[in-house]
Amino acid sequence: MKDMPDAAAVMPPQPRDYHGVNWAGLRTLYIREIRRFWKVGMQTLAAPVVTALLYMMVFVVAAQGARVPVHGVAFATFVAPGLIMMQILNNAFANSSSSLLQAKMNGLTGDFLTPPLTPLEHVAGFALGAATRGIVVGAVTWVAVLPFAHLPVTHLWAILYFGVGASMILGLLGVMAGLWSEKFDHMSAVTNFVIMPMTFLSGTFYLVERLPEPFRSASHYNPFFYLIDGFRYGFIGHAEGSLIAGMGMTAGLVIAFSCICLWMFETGYKLKT
Repeated sequence: MKDMPDAAAVMPPQPRDYHGVNWAGLRTLYIREIRRFWKVGMQTLAAPVVTALLYMMVFVVAAQGARVPVHGVAFATFVAPGLIMMQILNNAFANSSSSLLQAKMNGLTGDFLTPPLTPLEHVAGFALGAATRGIVVGAVTWVAVLPFAHLPVTHLWAILYFGVGASMILGLLGVMAGLWSEKFDHMSAVTNFVIMPMTFLSGTFYLVERLPEPFRSASHYNPFFYLIDGFRYGFIGHAEGSLIAGMGMTAGLVIAFSCICLWMFETGYKLKT
């Protein structure tokens, strides 16, 4: 080594300098998130569909003839969009939250922190992967409930807007929960005490306007109510709440949650010492 000239000294490699977006890294992170849930399709795709069909059996088939039409449509047609949205919400949240929590528990955070990815690219990769799972599960659930309920597409834009918006919101919320949680008990607490109550108390199986006060007014402060109501509007053409408020709330939550997730990755919240 002493005989080597100074110019030939071995120097550590310099990090790659990406101008703009690291599309290759972002695409790799996104595909990684897709392959995570696709590899266990029986658990991530088939199980939610079975759950939705069981709800249809309980609320529609078992009560056949005992339920009056709602807003001029059969009760099955009224319930089905809520069930589809419920699967979108639950699965989008589960994908990003479980991915980050498992990486932290297994000491694998370096797999996505070491590559040259910016905080914005981290947020986009995890959120888009979660949104894809939510949309795929929602589409499969839609097909599965068709034998039980006739679902006319009245306003396609509302179905796409609120479906994609809901999957992005819950995907970003899953990123926040995954970074905040330190063990699976924390994640279960978020699911059982936040996600599930807000889903069931948002008019999935009933008309909010029939609730007594103060529950009727409180339901209009539930973001999930506007997501389900707008999504249902795309099928039956009738909304209980304000579509303008629902659209604004959806866009606002996506922006707000994106900013929070971006700050968490920039500061290395519970990821770096």
